[in-house]
Amino acid sequence: MPRIFNPDGTFEDVDHINFYLLNGSDIFVKSRSTPLCPVPQMIAGSKPTDDGNLILSEDEKNYFIEKYPKDKKFIRQLMGAEDFIHNKKRYCLWLVDATPDEIRNNKFIYERVKAVKEFRLKSKKIPTQKSAESPHLFQEIRQPNGNYILVPSTTSHLRKYIPIDYVSPEIICTNANLMIPDAEVWHFGILTSKVHMAWTKAVCGRLGSSLRYSAKIVYNNFAWMNMEFGDYAELILAAGKILKVRKNYPDASLADLYDEVTMPKDLRAAHREVDKIVMRIYGYDESWNEEEIVIDLLKRYEFLKNYVDENKNER
Repeated sequence: MPRIFNPDGTFEDVDHINFYLLNGSDIFVKSRSTPLCPVPQMIAGSKPTDDGNLILSEDEKNYFIEKYPKDKKFIRQLMGAEDFIHNKKRYCLWLVDATPDEIRNNKFIYERVKAVKEFRLKSKKIPTQKSAESPHLFQEIRQPNGNYILVPSTTSHLRKYIPIDYVSPEIICTNANLMIPDAEVWHFGILTSKVHMAWTKAVCGRLGSSLRYSAKIVYNNFAWMNMEFGDYAELILAAGKILKVRKNYPDASLADLYDEVTMPKDLRAAHREVDKIVMRIYGYDESWNEEEIVIDLLKRYEFLKNYVDENKNER
């Protein structure tokens, strides 16, 4: 008879162990291109394909602004995976609105754009060669016009919560991260909760020991709940408090804030409040462990998948 290891350190005999090493029925979460529930689409960030020529260090940014102060409008903060988690400052030339004369009359920009063109033309990939026709732009641009949720593609398995953020559109997100444009603060609350974290750990991929978040497996298959107006209001306030508490530690990176050894007490309390609300919304007892949460979420996933697939076939 198979046995599972319980969170309390004991072993339990069970009738069956499924793909996710849980005492549950055989349910396998499959990749899908759109969310099962009516929530905003998750996409990858913008892709530079520039050989580093559109990207600037802090020193390069400062030099540029000192030498070309009227063109500082073309400098944006850049957020890759390491930048996001470890609060590293990088910037980029964001030339979406730059005119040909503005590019040509700025020697720094012109030389960088010229180098991007040469790099792309040398590529063996046809799409990259074609993008050499607009070398002043990132090869793939997906930057939202409004605030968006930023989710790192990879995060340490040692963190209790994935350090996601609600970000201004002025910050350029690269394809090393995932984004949810048009998302609201309550979406942030659900995604940063104990419930979503349990789901992520169960179904996501792995990169070594790190968790590998994905849109097609993790986000698109997650079962979101219909909520009452009061639930939205309560969750918005609680999730907003997480963002507010983080601002108490301006010099700390997300890696610092979400390390289980150094996580501040007020931030942990803010997360616990969100956990409490989300657990209640899902109808879970606060004593439920991750295994119990995932078993229920898998059942909800199967129901939603069957419902969506059946209605798709009818159309």
